[in-house]
Amino acid sequence: MDALDVARWQFGVTTVYHFLFVPLTIGLSVLVAILQTLWHRTGNERYLKLTKFYGKLFLINFAMGVVTGIVQEFQFGMNWSDYSRFVGDVFGAPLAIEALVAFFLESTFIGLWIFGWDRLPKRLHLAAIWAAAIGTNLSAYFILAANSFMQNPVGYRINPDTGRAEMTDFLAMLTNKVALVTFPHTLAGSFLVAGSLVVAVGLYHVIRNRDSADTPAYRFATKFGAWVVLASSALVLITGDIQGKIMTEVQPMKMAAAEGLYTTESPASFSVLTIGSLDGSREVFALKIPYLLSYLGTGDPNGTVHGIDDLQAQYASQYGAGSYTPIIPVTYWSFRFMIAFGLAAAAIALLVLWTQRKGRTPTSRWLLRAGLAMPMLPLLANSFGWIFTEMGRQPWIVFGEMLTRDGVSRSVSLTEVLTSFTAFTLIYATLAVIEVKLLLRYARAGVPDLTDHPDPTDDSDDAERPLAFAY
Repeated sequence: MDALDVARWQFGVTTVYHFLFVPLTIGLSVLVAILQTLWHRTGNERYLKLTKFYGKLFLINFAMGVVTGIVQEFQFGMNWSDYSRFVGDVFGAPLAIEALVAFFLESTFIGLWIFGWDRLPKRLHLAAIWAAAIGTNLSAYFILAANSFMQNPVGYRINPDTGRAEMTDFLAMLTNKVALVTFPHTLAGSFLVAGSLVVAVGLYHVIRNRDSADTPAYRFATKFGAWVVLASSALVLITGDIQGKIMTEVQPMKMAAAEGLYTTESPASFSVLTIGSLDGSREVFALKIPYLLSYLGTGDPNGTVHGIDDLQAQYASQYGAGSYTPIIPVTYWSFRFMIAFGLAAAAIALLVLWTQRKGRTPTSRWLLRAGLAMPMLPLLANSFGWIFTEMGRQPWIVFGEMLTRDGVSRSVSLTEVLTSFTAFTLIYATLAVIEVKLLLRYARAGVPDLTDHPDPTDDSDDAERPLAFAY
């Protein structure tokens, strides 16, 4: 093991950890805004309670995401300075816009939303949470645009004097075909996570506190979250199908690695399960669906999907000697785990809706256990999806332009990387404990007891109203 190996492990661990908070923040910001909109339009107290309840969980998660995101950025300068130097002129614009516009919009209006209860007119206060939600989603787009450049570089040139990538077309970068499909796919995955959390917490209170006066609010939350999960699952499948075709076009090796397909096939089958050698090169047993891989990759059930061996020979001829094959077991299983965990969350959502049909109240402890585990399923699906995306690109850090081994900081020693890796792991472990304890504490507490609240349709001066909504 050398500094490169540890740097890769550190970046992978911190990235996966940071992304545990990102989808929940993206999805929950919009769901809270929808709940507050329902209260504003109807005046029904249960929507206000749910807005405050899930809004508190959103704020806890948002704060944790900001902290871990800052640490994430430090790595570019510490362990990946050559990579940062190479892409700095390209990444500067989208990441600057993300920080100066999207994140500023997001954080500013979250502050107004937190402290604006009873101080802002109700319509302006509602607008604040929607502005924060829009900022959160815009922030995701600019970051994904930067990441998509690593998958499919566009709108740039290589300066022959400096050897650095320089942006030539900002619009081309923002409209990168990979970014355009990755963004809705990521949003759908985020709503899958947020909807699952809404279901889990609501179902806990429906089953454990059946005689509570707030049970109707929890029943609505459970159904609302379940429908969000089902709708986002459908959107994940649709956008994932489009993404697979674009991936086959711009990174055919990644699609071949997802299947462990070593020889070019037409038509190509998709294996639900394969047992073979550790390197994936020899198949012992496989359960396959005919024509499916060809359709996923090309849109044609009889389409040609290039194999790993043929692509390896092509890349060696094009880029020089070396291995251009990712770690096949990692790409193969991460792709399937991504799909399996996402479908499992959708299946639980269907079961939750079924058990509450025609006003029924679920009582099963097994359903409660499944519901409580439900948020982890889309989180795992998101994590395995990003592991597949990044590991499937290897050995490239910028596809076709820079190898991962060439992006690491040359002046950083193995000891230094191990030290930072250990420190970050301990910090993140501490933050994880804090996050989980806070979420569990406030989730168990339930919706707040509202003794006084104004008419949400009244936009008169609120300066003299009591602070009934203060957090």
